[in-house]
Amino acid sequence: MKLSEFKFDLPTGLVALYPAENRDESRLMVIHRKTGEIEHKTFKDVVDYFEEGDVLVNNDTMVFPARLYGNKEKTGAKIEVFLLRELNPEMHLWDVLVDPARKIRVGNKLYFGDGHLVAEVIDNTTSRGRTIRFLFDGTDEEFYKTIDDLGETPLPKYIKREAEPDDKERFQTIYAKHKGAVAAPTAGLHFTHQLLKRFEIKGVDLASITLHIGLGTFRPVDVEDLTKHKMDSENFIVGEETVKIVNQAIDNKKRVCAVGTTSMRSLESAVSASDRLKPKEGWTDKFIFPPYEFKICNAMITNFHMPESTLFMMACAFGGYDLMNKAYKLAQKEKYRFLTYGDAMLII
Repeated sequence: MKLSEFKFDLPTGLVALYPAENRDESRLMVIHRKTGEIEHKTFKDVVDYFEEGDVLVNNDTMVFPARLYGNKEKTGAKIEVFLLRELNPEMHLWDVLVDPARKIRVGNKLYFGDGHLVAEVIDNTTSRGRTIRFLFDGTDEEFYKTIDDLGETPLPKYIKREAEPDDKERFQTIYAKHKGAVAAPTAGLHFTHQLLKRFEIKGVDLASITLHIGLGTFRPVDVEDLTKHKMDSENFIVGEETVKIVNQAIDNKKRVCAVGTTSMRSLESAVSASDRLKPKEGWTDKFIFPPYEFKICNAMITNFHMPESTLFMMACAFGGYDLMNKAYKLAQKEKYRFLTYGDAMLII
C-alpha cells in the first residue's frame, strides 16, 4: 500500500490537549471485524468483552522526564535538550536532540537548574542530534533524581501547551515499572486499579512486555512506497512468564489482546516457527502495515492516531483498511478525541 492511502484530515479541535477527568471514563469505540458492527461505549465497559482465560498484554515501560531546559555557557542562550537514550551509565553519556541545533556545537557546556547539572557536548550524530556527557560527581541514584527534579514530562509537540504538574502522573500508565521510554504507551493510559481488579475477578490474565518507546513513534513517514520506510529500533523484552500465559491462551483458543501498538509490535517480533510466542530480548524495527497476518493477538486496544502514521497503519492492518477508515470517519463525526490523551478503540 502507499502512504497517500492513509491520509485524512484531522481537525485540530479533535486533538485532546488534556486527558479525561477519570482514566477509565474516556470514550471507547468497539469494532467487530467479522460483522463490521461499531459500538460506542465508555472505557470501563471494556471488561464486558472478555471472559475467563482471556489475556491482556500491556507494556510496562515507564516514561522519564526527558525534556530539559537550560542555558549555554558564556552566552547564556536558552536551550532545550531532549534525552533519547542513555549510552553509558558509568560515564553518563546520552544520545539527545537539541534546540536550537545551530547554536550547540561540540565542546559547548550546557547548564541546567542554575548549574546544578552540567553537560558537555562531545559529538554530533544528526542535524539535531548530539552525544552529551553529564559532568556529575554523585551516585547514580542522585544523578537520576536530579534528572527527575529538573526534567519535564515529554508531552508530544502536537499537544500545544506547556507540561503541567498533573502530566507527571497522567502521562504514565498505572502499571509502569521499567524506566526508559520518552513517550507513553497511550492505550494503557485508560486503565485504573479498579478496572484491572475487575479483569482479575473475571479470570482474565494480565501479562506484560516491556518496549521502551522512542521518538520514532512520532517520526513521519516520508516515502510513498511503504516498503522503503525504516522504523527506528526500540529495545524490548518478552519474558518467560508472559510467553507461558499467552501460549496457553492461544492453545485454548482464548482472546489475546494487545494493549497498544507497542505491545503488538513486541509480540509480533517474538514469534516462533510454530506461530507461538517465544521469549526474546533485544531491538525491534518491525513495521506493520496492510496486508499483514497477525500471529499472536486476536484483539487490540488502541487510541485514535495521526493520519499517515505508522500507528494508524498498524490499526488498519489489524482491523481491516476499509473498516478502519469507516470507523475513523465516524469518530470524527461523533467528536471522539484523538491522539495521546484521547479516546480508545477496541478491535475484536
